[in-house]
Amino acid sequence: MPVPLSPRERKHLKARAHALEPVVTVGQAGLTDAVVREIDRALTAHELIKVRLGEADRDGRAELHEAISARTDAAKVQSVGRMVVLWRPRPLEEGETP
Repeated sequence: MPVPLSPRERKHLKARAHALEPVVTVGQAGLTDAVVREIDRALTAHELIKVRLGEADRDGRAELHEAISARTDAAKVQSVGRMVVLWRPRPLEEGETP
């Protein structure tokens, strides 16, 4: 279950994501297991990422947003056109305190 974001947190994350470039592109093959693994790796490494969606129609992109969020346990921060910003808190390393 993705972490719910408050409006204040969402605003802060949008500002941080503004300068980011997309790190993963969902192509014609759609949301394959390999793409989900790559998004998961990027979220683990960076917490906040942009994903470019190749789906042409608005409804298809909305379904992709939901599927990506559900499969990666990430919160959708923002979506503009074919770009979606995702956030998932980085897991704590052994010995780290929250």
